[in-house]
Amino acid sequence: MSRTKIINYTLLAVFLCGCTQFEPFVDRRREAGAKDAAHLWVGQSTPQRPAVCYNSLYTSYAEVKKLADETCIKEKTGTHAVPDRQTYFSCRLLVPNHFYFTCKK
Repeated sequence: MSRTKIINYTLLAVFLCGCTQFEPFVDRRREAGAKDAAHLWVGQSTPQRPAVCYNSLYTSYAEVKKLADETCIKEKTGTHAVPDRQTYFSCRLLVPNHFYFTCKK
């Protein structure tokens, strides 16, 4: 393999890793300009049922659960999150998995 190819592959790998997000996040986005509360939020997550996108190679279950617990407390829908189901390859490319929770009191 030539030195040019090695450098190009290395730069591509650095670029991809630098421009992506491996941190877990709640799959909920605000729709700007929505007229009513029913259409204000889009994504898999609701206040009672947080859905967390994560990468199982970089994120432990404890981190995902902590994020879901914080979301339940922030939304005032419960005190802790109970796991409901898990799906694979249903979120973003490098953060591909969803873990669905239900908020309980």
